[in-house]
Amino acid sequence: MSDVAAPVSRFERRRANTRRALIAAARQILAETGESTASIQQIAERADVGFGSFYNHFETKTALFDAAVADALEELGRLIDELTGTIEDPAEVFAASVRLTLQLSARHPQITQILRLRGLQHVHSETGLAPRALRDLARGRDSGRFQIDDPMIALSAIGGAIIGLLQLNAVADLDARAGEQMAELILRMLGLPQDEAHAIATRPLPDVP
Repeated sequence: MSDVAAPVSRFERRRANTRRALIAAARQILAETGESTASIQQIAERADVGFGSFYNHFETKTALFDAAVADALEELGRLIDELTGTIEDPAEVFAASVRLTLQLSARHPQITQILRLRGLQHVHSETGLAPRALRDLARGRDSGRFQIDDPMIALSAIGGAIIGLLQLNAVADLDARAGEQMAELILRMLGLPQDEAHAIATRPLPDVP
């Protein structure tokens, strides 16, 4: 049996493109307003697809906007994974991830805006940032690096802290030092000594694309 996948049909490509267009339109709307009150007609017009196409992909607007948030957070998660992929220490991964999330706000404003406005509802989602954070928290706990009992509880605290930082950045235009301070606070919360937490939170970061 051949291992080469059968080519995707024209219909399947067109269907996938329509779905991507709907999700992209929903992401734009969320980044602009944080609301999901736009009508299906407005979404379809923004996506440049027919009104009836919507129901070929989503049963409700809620399903679409949930997919849009998940898509944005997955994109951010993949980007942070790429930037921290060579770091082995879970504590350094966490510190870098917090600082990079703040830095990415300037270059990826749409994703950051969605995380800021809708991320709290997806702190424990099965895609995006949550599973990656749980992975690193579990590694840190199992290696003795983090002094935590339940990674899910730790994730609740950390997710809220990061979203709070992004909320503050939206009105205060924070600099890199704010990300370092937040990373240090989170590492101390996870059980690292103050001096070590500070050292890790101020190490050079990879370049942000």
